[in-house]
Amino acid sequence: MGTELLIASTLAGLNILLLAALTFVWARNYRTFRTNTILGLIAFGAVMLVENAMALYFFFTMQMFYGSDPTVQGAVAVLRALQFVALVFLTWVTVK
Repeated sequence: MGTELLIASTLAGLNILLLAALTFVWARNYRTFRTNTILGLIAFGAVMLVENAMALYFFFTMQMFYGSDPTVQGAVAVLRALQFVALVFLTWVTVK
């Protein structure tokens, strides 16, 4: 596994943790407020959780797709990093 793919895998794992925390907070808020907006946030969090879990699975099982081209590995790592930054801001705003 290349360095970029290892970074992408780590970021996907961190994204899963942030999304789990966000989904937990949104589910707790939904029990209180029962609004469609919060229900949408729960659905968003669940779908993003599945997407990151699948990405992590593919990183470990299908390295041949990413391993042959360092440019692709770098692009995947940058996309995971951007998603991580967005989730950090969303988590900060939600918890604050």
